[in-house]
Amino acid sequence: MKKIKKIKIKLNGKIKLVNKNLSVQNLVNEFKIPIKKVAIELNEEILNKKMLKKIRLKKNDKIEIVHFIGGG
Repeated sequence: MKKIKKIKIKLNGKIKLVNKNLSVQNLVNEFKIPIKKVAIELNEEILNKKMLKKIRLKKNDKIEIVHFIGGG
């Protein structure tokens, strides 16, 4: 049986262990984040939501997910 390797990332300031080679899209799905209502930043760079499937997480990546809040 093959063991899946884990890597450490920082998600909104908290250390998380995730599968190596996980895409940002899979991370969003895993945490049930409503993609239309957030902005995603990877290592201080805002990501294009159309590219989330292609972007793979690496050890020590820093991800910030910001929810949009309406108001006036």
